[in-house]
Amino acid sequence: MTHVAQDPAHTVAADRAAGALYRQVASDLREAITSGSYGQSGRLPAEGALAEQYGVSRGTVRQALALLRADGLVTSRRGTRRVVLGNARVQSFSELLSFTHWARSMGEEPGGRLESLTRRPADAAEREQLRLAPGTEVYVTLRVRTLSGTPVMVERTVYPPLVGELVAQLPADVVSHTEPLREHGILFSDADHTIDVVAANADDARLLGCRRGSPLLRERRRTTDPTGTPVEWSQDRYLPGTVAFSVHNSLAASALSRHARDND
Repeated sequence: MTHVAQDPAHTVAADRAAGALYRQVASDLREAITSGSYGQSGRLPAEGALAEQYGVSRGTVRQALALLRADGLVTSRRGTRRVVLGNARVQSFSELLSFTHWARSMGEEPGGRLESLTRRPADAAEREQLRLAPGTEVYVTLRVRTLSGTPVMVERTVYPPLVGELVAQLPADVVSHTEPLREHGILFSDADHTIDVVAANADDARLLGCRRGSPLLRERRRTTDPTGTPVEWSQDRYLPGTVAFSVHNSLAASALSRHARDND
C-alpha cells in the first residue's frame, strides 16, 4: 500500500480551519441564544439540522455544542435535543479572563470608572490573602464596571504595594487594569474564586441603581502571578441576571477530590 505524505503546513492550516469553524458555529449559536431566539428553556434544532444549516459536519456541530455546554448555556440528556438554560452572560472558570476580555468575547463593550483609590495599612484579612507583613500599606480601588454602557458590577480590589503603585498611575477612566499591568510584567495567571450572595450596601446601590439591601452576586477572588505571588484580592458584586458562572468537572481532572481520613 502506498502512503502519500501530507504537507505539515497544509495539515496545520486544515486543523486551524476546523477549529475556527466550530468556534464560529458556537459563536453564532451563542449570539442567537443570548438574544432570545430560542426562548427560555427552549430546544435547539437537532444536530443534523444544525449541520445542514451551517454546512458543516455533525462532528463540528458537536464540538460547538460542547463549548456552549461548558459555558452553561445549554444542557442535554441522552436521546434528547439540547435545552437552552437561559441567556445570562456566562463566564467559565475553565479559563482565567479579565472582565474586559470576557465582555469583549461576549460581544459587549466593557467600561470602567474609578470611584476612589486609597492607600492605607492592610487589615488582617488582606495581609493573609496577599501574604504581607504587618504594617504594609495596600492600594484599594472602588470601580463601577459597565457592559455596553449599563452598570452591572461594583469592583473592590486590594493591591499589594508594587502593583498598587502602577494602578495609581493609570487614568481614572481606563477600561482595563489587567492589560496595562501586563505591559509592566505583572501577569495574572491563577485565581481562587468564592461565590456567594450579599446585600447591596450604600455604595452598591448608588453605583448600580439598585435598592440598598437587595441581593447581589458576589465573587471574591485572589489572583497570583506565575511564581505564586498574590497580585490582587478582589471582591466583585454583580446585579442579578447580568452574569452567570460555569464550572466544568470531570473524572479525569477536577479541583475537587475526596480523601480517606486517617484514623490512627
